[in-house]
Amino acid sequence: MRKLVVGNWKSHKSLAEAHDFVVALNALLQEGDEAWIAPPAPYLASLAASPQNASTIRWVAQQVSAYGRGAHTGEFTADMLVSCGVRAALVGHSERRERYGESDDVVREKAMRSLEAGLIPIVCVGETREEREAGSAFERVEYQLKNALSALPKGEIWVAYEPVWAIGTGLTATPDQVEAMHAHLHEVLRALRSDVPPILYGGSVNPANVVELFSVPHVDGGLVGGASLELESFVQLVQAGR
Repeated sequence: MRKLVVGNWKSHKSLAEAHDFVVALNALLQEGDEAWIAPPAPYLASLAASPQNASTIRWVAQQVSAYGRGAHTGEFTADMLVSCGVRAALVGHSERRERYGESDDVVREKAMRSLEAGLIPIVCVGETREEREAGSAFERVEYQLKNALSALPKGEIWVAYEPVWAIGTGLTATPDQVEAMHAHLHEVLRALRSDVPPILYGGSVNPANVVELFSVPHVDGGLVGGASLELESFVQLVQAGR
C-alpha cells in the first residue's frame, strides 16, 4: 500500500520559487507517484490552477479557520480552500498549538469545519519533551485525539503524530518509540471509528531514515518539513512511499 507523503513548506519559498519547484517536481515524478504539498496559503490557488500542476500533486493548507464565513478578519474558511483546489488541511500542527495558542477545542472545531466542506483534516497530535520524560506521552496524545475526533461528522480524516521534542531539536525518535506510539494511536482509533484512518509520522523524516520509518507497523506515511523544501530529497521520500 502506498505511503502518504505530505510536504509542509511552512513559511518558505517565494511564489516564483514555488512554481519552479512544481515544474521540476512534475518532471521527476513517475506514474503511480503521489505527492501532497502544503505551501504558504497565498500560493494555493495559483499553484492548484497552474497548467504545470500534475494530477500526481495534491494541495494541502497549513491551517484552516475554526469558523465559517463571517466577520473573521485574517481567517480563511474550509470552503474557500476547497474553491481554490485544496484537498486537505493540517489541523492542530504543533507550531500552531504552541505559538498561536490553539487549544484542543479549537482543533476539534477546525476538523469539524474541514469535514463539513469536504476537506480531509490531517489531525496533528504529539507530546512535548517534558510530557515524554514525565511518562505521560501516551495519555497526552490519546486525549488530543479523542477530543479532536469527538462528535465529528462522517468523512475521511488522517492523523499525524508529531513528537514535538524531535522537531528541529536534533533529537530523533527511535523506531521502537515510533512503533509504540503508532500502535497506541491505532488502538485508540479502532475504538473510536469503524475505519482506522492513516497515521503519518511527523518527526524529522528525511531520506536517511525514511525507509526504516516507513517499515514500522502502522506508519502509513510521513508529514515532512525541511526535507520537503529540497527537490531531490522530496522526490526520494515520495518514491520511498511506493
